[in-house]
Amino acid sequence: MDVPFGEELRAALGAPRGARRLGSSPRSLVWRVELADGTPAVVKQLVEGPGDDERYAREVAALRLAGRVRPAVVPRLLGTDERARVLVLEHVEHLTPAEGWQVEYAAALARLHAAGSAAEADVLPRWAGPTGDDIDSFLALAGALGVPVRPQVRDELEQLTQRLGRLPGRVALLHGDPCPGNDLHTADGIRFIDFEQASLGNGLMELAYLRIGFPTCWCVTAAPEPLLHAAEAAYRSAWRDATGAEPEGDLADACAGWLIRGDALVQRAHRGTADQLARLPRRDWTWGTASARQRLLHRLGVVGRMTANDGDGGDGGDCRDGRDCRDGATLTGLGRLSTEMADRMRTRWPRLGPVPVRRPD
Repeated sequence: MDVPFGEELRAALGAPRGARRLGSSPRSLVWRVELADGTPAVVKQLVEGPGDDERYAREVAALRLAGRVRPAVVPRLLGTDERARVLVLEHVEHLTPAEGWQVEYAAALARLHAAGSAAEADVLPRWAGPTGDDIDSFLALAGALGVPVRPQVRDELEQLTQRLGRLPGRVALLHGDPCPGNDLHTADGIRFIDFEQASLGNGLMELAYLRIGFPTCWCVTAAPEPLLHAAEAAYRSAWRDATGAEPEGDLADACAGWLIRGDALVQRAHRGTADQLARLPRRDWTWGTASARQRLLHRLGVVGRMTANDGDGGDGGDCRDGRDCRDGATLTGLGRLSTEMADRMRTRWPRLGPVPVRRPD
């Protein structure tokens, strides 16, 4: 297919040459080209389909916001063609991520998120959290596994969804899919790409990816605890440097929010099509580097461990600045339920292994 490089782009950047198709998702076509002045660039066209214009608008808006950050956290946006849904981006060379890449990733993610403070309310949609339907599905799964649900758990989950639904005082620019592969590790730092799902919300929902296992991604990893603590500290430090404030919210809340979302067990094309948690007792399925049951077992373990000290004089989760992030609420019941569900899954499916420790690239 010819590179979609219209008259306006040619007038601004010259005619591209040496086009070569690159791998991409089914929702886009991507080429590497050389511009008229010899600059290597990437041409991305969002293919026609449901929500194509919205995905394009999100990506352009996010790239323009993030493009103000220095040092850079995204490739430069060199040109756009709205009618053809085409973006022309600076080409950056991806290197093999170093050992302990999570620390640099988290710091870059915080600087990306901080760009949201300059966003107007209507430039991107608001992040959508878990709902009452997610609560019903998760508790029904507990019942299907034969794990009793204490009365307090529903109250905890309803309060959780209310907390997650609030916008923080300093809104973050959320990538929407900050997966391995959408983070390019370059000699000058990390650049994030593919902002088709970008929104405005609380950055801890994406910091949680490292701990909860990349819930919207084909690639799942489980880093060791010391590395997670180092990455989370790097995020908080970078956010403070960029905004002058502490991150708002609670990391345990963020992880619990991802736990109860069944759509975080399937790739994007299948989200919203079925109750995924209801399917899980009957069958398992593989997506990328892990199966649905492996993903869920990992998340149950994370939430169980993070909430183990709730109500025992702890800090209400992962608040590091002395505040009570949950206004006195706890996730004690959910933590116990998560541990019991994980134990039942190991008994029922004894060959269920852990998620991978290393990212595949």
